[in-house]
Amino acid sequence: MLPGSIQITGESLAGAEIKDICDSLRENSVRLLSVRGCQLSDRDFGRVCRGVADSHSLAQLNLNLGVVSNIGRVKQIAEALKTNRSIQTLFLHGSPLTDTGLAVLNPVLSIHPSLVSLDLGDCMLGDEGVQLICGMLPPDGAKSGLKELTLSANPAVTCKGWARLAIAVAHSSQLRVLNLDYNPLGDQIAGMLAVAVASSRTLEVLDLEGTGLTNQSAQIFLDMVENYPTCLRMLILAENNISTDLQQQISDLLSEGEEEEDKDGEAQGNSAGREKTTWRSQSSKLRCQQSVHKPRPPPTALARDDRLYVCEWFHLNA
Repeated sequence: MLPGSIQITGESLAGAEIKDICDSLRENSVRLLSVRGCQLSDRDFGRVCRGVADSHSLAQLNLNLGVVSNIGRVKQIAEALKTNRSIQTLFLHGSPLTDTGLAVLNPVLSIHPSLVSLDLGDCMLGDEGVQLICGMLPPDGAKSGLKELTLSANPAVTCKGWARLAIAVAHSSQLRVLNLDYNPLGDQIAGMLAVAVASSRTLEVLDLEGTGLTNQSAQIFLDMVENYPTCLRMLILAENNISTDLQQQISDLLSEGEEEEDKDGEAQGNSAGREKTTWRSQSSKLRCQQSVHKPRPPPTALARDDRLYVCEWFHLNA
């Protein structure tokens, strides 16, 4: 039987439920485990972590909305990831990690052989945390690195931290999706990111929703996509002080580039073309999910997490 999924939201877990989760993990019958917003004791959290460590089938682990609530739990999930070799996607959105907690996780995240998608949105990170994350974006392809990174709503990161990230993105040989929504970036940091996008050979999706941008940033991005070749397929600029006309011009240009590459990929019929088409298709799914959820609710941690959650099956097939 093919591995299935366990998805529980906002429940208090104990006893038989924890046993079922642990048994399923050890029997390798779970591909997706999501206990987002659930309450469980430290002892039971440790039991689940040991099950994660033993699992060979688990591809996606969702601990969003405060499940990893203290440094003790951070250490337990870090121990589990030392042994686990199958997880591709890890969601920790809304966990109070801080830079201290990420420093505990970073050694195992950096060397995990399968991890390609990481959500650290709303995790109270600062510049030190971002510096650690930059190490997960290798520049030369000599080792595997993240293909998707979410850093939504980490307002303590300063211009210095975002500048470091922009440099890492520019030289990353893997990253394809970057979500920075609901950070107070402003036009100066957006300009740095535009240079990073123009330099990147892989980045296809950039989410800058609700980041304090103006027409100044949008004009820079418009000039970039109009005059320079780029891998970018989707730029999300909603909830900013940017004119609808500028947003539409950027969207139209990105769509034109996507259509042209689709034709080129069909003509070439090679494996590289098929790989790019796959990611463009997945990006289109994200775009559809974004449109379904407009107008957006207030940017609370729960609202951001819910938007990400509807896209989770996208990650499983990355």
